[in-house]
Amino acid sequence: MNKLFLLFLVLFLFGCVNSNQNSVELPSVEVREYQGENLSSINDFRENSIKGPQVIDADSYYLEVSGLVESPKNYSYEEVLQKQNYSKVITLHCVEGWSAKILWEGVLLKDLFDEVKVKPEASTVIFYAFDGYSTSLPLDYILNNDILIAFKMNEVILPAERGFPFQLVAEDKWGYKWIKWITKIELSDNPQFKGFWEQRGYNNNGDLSGSKFE
Repeated sequence: MNKLFLLFLVLFLFGCVNSNQNSVELPSVEVREYQGENLSSINDFRENSIKGPQVIDADSYYLEVSGLVESPKNYSYEEVLQKQNYSKVITLHCVEGWSAKILWEGVLLKDLFDEVKVKPEASTVIFYAFDGYSTSLPLDYILNNDILIAFKMNEVILPAERGFPFQLVAEDKWGYKWIKWITKIELSDNPQFKGFWEQRGYNNNGDLSGSKFE
């Protein structure tokens, strides 16, 4: 009888272990408050991309980091996520007059740049998106302000319309600097590079405290 009981117990425990291994992770629930701060919703953004929301397959995606670096690299989506993650509440301000305060979670661009070894002559970081959009920012601004590329907002993985897999969190810059669907990051020595909206008259520095137009 004791042997049968022990056998039953072993089989029961083994079954419990197996069921945990096959568990399915449920979708995240958006948070609307963080450390006493009320947050905007991920649905409070207006759709103003140049070609509409883009759908990117995470399995075939890679992020190219190249240009004036010693070791160019193509990162898979999972490889980027494996870097140290950071969270910060930052408000996006759009030139159209609306704003959204969001808890962003992502990785520091500095960590990626340390890995590819940026060359001394690099002064500018140029970002390219899946839909053909582009913009740029000074390298010093990115390093000195711990700028993130985010993969979550309000603890939810970025929806396609919000820039999955990665959106730039360009703190203290107008929304047109917050490029979505990032596919390539180029280190450059050209501070005069102008992205999509900058070519159309928007100020290249994108500072909230400055003029929206050149």
